[in-house]
Amino acid sequence: MFPYSEASWSVVDGAMFIGWGTALPGITTFLAMVACVVVLVIGQRSETAKAKKFDK
Repeated sequence: MFPYSEASWSVVDGAMFIGWGTALPGITTFLAMVACVVVLVIGQRSETAKAKKFDK
């Protein structure tokens, strides 16, 4: 099941991305964006809660 004539990395001459031409790049980019937004929202909530303790 190796895509080349011999099972060795020496015959690979470039990068192989199996998902090219499919929806995979868009899906992974969207998931990365969602993860970044979630982290930023959680961090903002955490920092706001900590700042409220000092505002009193």
